[in-house]
Amino acid sequence: MAQEAPSPAANPHANDPQAAESGRVAFRIYCAPCHGIHAKGGRGPDLTRGTYSSGERDSDLFQTIRNGVPGTEMPASSFSDDIIWRVVAYIRSSTQRDQAVPTGNAASGETLFWGKGGCGACHKVGAKGGTMGPDLNRAGRQRSYAYLRESISSPDADITPGFATITVVTRAGQKITGVQRGFDNFSAQFVDMSGKFYSFDKSEVASIQREFRSLMPGNYGRTLTPAEMNDLLAYLSERKGGR
Repeated sequence: MAQEAPSPAANPHANDPQAAESGRVAFRIYCAPCHGIHAKGGRGPDLTRGTYSSGERDSDLFQTIRNGVPGTEMPASSFSDDIIWRVVAYIRSSTQRDQAVPTGNAASGETLFWGKGGCGACHKVGAKGGTMGPDLNRAGRQRSYAYLRESISSPDADITPGFATITVVTRAGQKITGVQRGFDNFSAQFVDMSGKFYSFDKSEVASIQREFRSLMPGNYGRTLTPAEMNDLLAYLSERKGGR
């Protein structure tokens, strides 16, 4: 069995704008479906934050792109080493460290998350919570402070891939709405607000519609006080993959 080539110690294209530009082209074709067109996240984490679960060095990014991440949607890459380094150069060039610093009380935010805010009904943190919305156990590592604030106050602004709204009208006229679990040209699978799973073939119903909007309430900017919003954001910003 052939041994894997050793990881290069440094990026030969570091701080090279032309290399970063060619890396951007490769990124947009192969990486943007999960990480977003500007690397700010989607199904995959925000890569512009400069913090990565695999490590902070260029060589760590190189190995993650080359080998993928077992147990996740991140596959091993078929890129040449040179292209991988160019993608790393692009990721580094897009890094924008958070300027905003959470000012709220994370302990109070945790109480809000599981209490008044009702966030735990749809979102999971650690072993607790629902699965209607995205898992937030790593929200503070994967998303910027500004992104988290916008997601709470304007949930339709950027729908996480795979969490669109599905509406089915049966032939009997019943209307059923839920969060996407699967969707293709022939069928749709989704979960309604009670947690019930549905699967329909398009040929068996009157209509199936997928909308890129969220079922998350859009009134948190009004129902939470500014202090409560800051507390909730402080709690989410501390979610780095622990409990």
